[in-house]
Amino acid sequence: MELALDTFRPSTLGWLRGTLAGWGTILLALAGIGVTLAGYGIYWLGLAAVSLLIILVKWVQNLASKYEVTPDRLIIRRGIIRKSIDEIELYRIKDVRIDFTIINQLAGIGRITISSSDETTRDGDLVLADIERARERRETLRQLVDTARQQRRVREIDMVHEDIS
Repeated sequence: MELALDTFRPSTLGWLRGTLAGWGTILLALAGIGVTLAGYGIYWLGLAAVSLLIILVKWVQNLASKYEVTPDRLIIRRGIIRKSIDEIELYRIKDVRIDFTIINQLAGIGRITISSSDETTRDGDLVLADIERARERRETLRQLVDTARQQRRVREIDMVHEDIS
């Protein structure tokens, strides 16, 4: 078994601080508490309860996802009751992209998108959302991909079909 160089999960706290949905959830809780304290009835605490439910669901989703980076593979573990493990050989990764909004940047999170020739990404790119230290992790992954390709003496060749009219 290979030693994991990095192990990480999506960040629930990062999601709360770094996305509009997270900010909206916080505002919903504050509004429920504020309106209740202002004397408009205890029923408004339901807004805070809904926001706590949203945070709980997001936390469970993030708990169910775990990513490990080894010198040769990216291992994706998903699920709590019904688990699945996918592996992407690093030499098969074609591109590692990072996206983040200004709010994401303030919270220190990002979205890493991986495209590869592996079966795991056959139906679309692998998206790792709400990842802390995303820039650093992307750069590490890119360097490991390059090293894995050099060790296996693999090159990526894109075939482009152009119709000649």
